[in-house]
Amino acid sequence: MDAKTGFFYLFSLVLLFAAFRVITSRNPVHAVLYLMLAFSQASAVWLLLKAEFLAIVLVLVYLGAVMVLFLFVVMMLDLNVDALRRGFWKHFPLAALFAAIIALEMALVVLGGAFNWSTPIAASPADNTRALGMLLYTEYLFPLEIAAVLLLVAIIAAIALTLRQRKDSKFIDPSDQVRVKARDRLEVVRVAVTRAPAEPVADAAADGSTPVEKKA
Repeated sequence: MDAKTGFFYLFSLVLLFAAFRVITSRNPVHAVLYLMLAFSQASAVWLLLKAEFLAIVLVLVYLGAVMVLFLFVVMMLDLNVDALRRGFWKHFPLAALFAAIIALEMALVVLGGAFNWSTPIAASPADNTRALGMLLYTEYLFPLEIAAVLLLVAIIAAIALTLRQRKDSKFIDPSDQVRVKARDRLEVVRVAVTRAPAEPVADAAADGSTPVEKKA
C-alpha cells in the first residue's frame, strides 16, 4: 500500500468517525465542531483526488464561513437540549426509514454499475480549476447567473423575515436630521434670577459678646 492509499484510508476513517459523532453528540456545540472536522477531512480527500477547486471551496465557504457562523449562533442561542430530545423517539421510525432509503440508493449507485469506473478520463491541458472556470463562464453562464439571482433573493427574503420593528427603540429619521436647522435644535430662554433678601442671623459668641449679623 502506497502513501496515497494510506492517507485516503486515514482521512476516510476520521471522516466517518466525525460524521457519526455529529448525529450522536449530546451537545450542539460539539456536534458543530465534529461537523467542521468532517468537512476538513472531506477536503483532504478531495485533494487526494486532484480536485483542488472543490477542496478549497469546501474549506473557505463551508468550513471557514458557514460552519463558524453556525457555531456562533448555537453558542449565542443557548439551546435547551433536553427540550429538543423529547420528540426524538417519536420521530425515530420515520428518520430510520429515510436513512434506509438513502443507504439503499447509495448501494445501488456504487454496487449496481451506474458508473463505469474503468472508463479513462481525458486529461485537461490545464488544471481543473481553470477548466471549471472556463466551462462555467462560457457554456453554463446563464444557469450560473440564475443561481446567483436566486441566492440574492434568498438573502433579501431572509433579512426581510427576520427584521422586526421595535416600538421601544429610539429611532431618528436621517432625512429629518439633514433638514434640521439651528433654530430648531436650540432655543434660548431668558431666565430671571432673583436673590432672596438677606436675613440677620444672631449668633452668640462663645465668650458671651453681643450677637453679630451674618450675611446670607
